[in-house]
Amino acid sequence: MSAITLEQVKHLAQLAHIDMTDDELEALTQELDVIVNSVESMSEAIGDDIPATSHPIPLSNVFREDVVGDTVLTQEQALSGAPDAQDGKFRVPAILNED
Repeated sequence: MSAITLEQVKHLAQLAHIDMTDDELEALTQELDVIVNSVESMSEAIGDDIPATSHPIPLSNVFREDVVGDTVLTQEQALSGAPDAQDGKFRVPAILNED
């Protein structure tokens, strides 16, 4: 038995304002049906003792803590590689026609 019907796919295409030919609708109906049936079979194989997860491998933050510390870089050192600087600041081309 199909979980997805041609009428459902036609309705979704109309809601999304997607023009589809009859051949495209039929092909998409079959593809979506395979996807839904695959998800159902996986759901049946997984027992209640398996917790839901969004990722198969536990994730952890690999970044160091953001700790405020003393800066050893002077303003002159920071601006030393700048193509243009003025009044102790980076100078960049204006992108708005304003001063």
